[in-house]
Amino acid sequence: MFNLLLMINWYDKLVASLPNGKLFSWRAVFDAIPSILEKLPTTLILTLGGSIFGLVLALLFAIVKLNRVKILYPIQAFFVSFLRGTPILVQLMLTYYGIPLLLKALNQKMGTDFNINAIPASVFAITAFAFNEAAYTSETIRAAIQSVNSGEIEAAKSLGMTTAQVYRRVIIPNAAVVATPTLVNTLIGLTKGTSLAFNAGIVEMFAQAQILGGSDYRYFERFISVAIIYWGVSIIIEQVGRLIEKKMEIASPDHIVKDQAVEGGVR
Repeated sequence: MFNLLLMINWYDKLVASLPNGKLFSWRAVFDAIPSILEKLPTTLILTLGGSIFGLVLALLFAIVKLNRVKILYPIQAFFVSFLRGTPILVQLMLTYYGIPLLLKALNQKMGTDFNINAIPASVFAITAFAFNEAAYTSETIRAAIQSVNSGEIEAAKSLGMTTAQVYRRVIIPNAAVVATPTLVNTLIGLTKGTSLAFNAGIVEMFAQAQILGGSDYRYFERFISVAIIYWGVSIIIEQVGRLIEKKMEIASPDHIVKDQAVEGGVR
């Protein structure tokens, strides 16, 4: 606790030493960062919720498309086409206003008692982000699944594995190696896309920057503050993604590497 207080005092002294001009103020830029960081958990919840739910949907969409599942395939194609062809802000508004209308209709027709006002706005936002994420990520996952060596799949089937076991033990682990770099980039994009959640009444980092800007009309400085934070979060996600990629790399056995080196030398 004492160390935390020292860090706060150190930062306050740093901010106080920065120039505070009338046209542009560096002090206003760095003074806003702690307040904006208070809303970082909200942004991360939206990002993680949308990415996890979206990844599950994307995998289902990809499997349905690859296997041309009857009835489900046309529905999947319609959803993906709609989600990829409309702005995410429009999808957010459709979710924000559409889900309450659907619940009201269910209450009237089915006699249910859903409390619409008790549903947090973050649920609507996560739903919209997840479906939008799934529409784009499903193509990445489909391509990754198709890149898996068919020989490995046939070998797994010859061992008596069911289709579910083949996906769980062979296809998904191999496809994950191929899809991870693209999925990390998509996650960074989703993190930045959560700034639209303020349209649904959610006070995340971007909304907090707007509120601070409205208090003293230093909008430009506050937006620089939030840009720095988004940039820092994106760099962290990128570095974590690289670590995951390294962990998932399949190293060639030493004898294979030596044999390839010998063959290369002979040639």
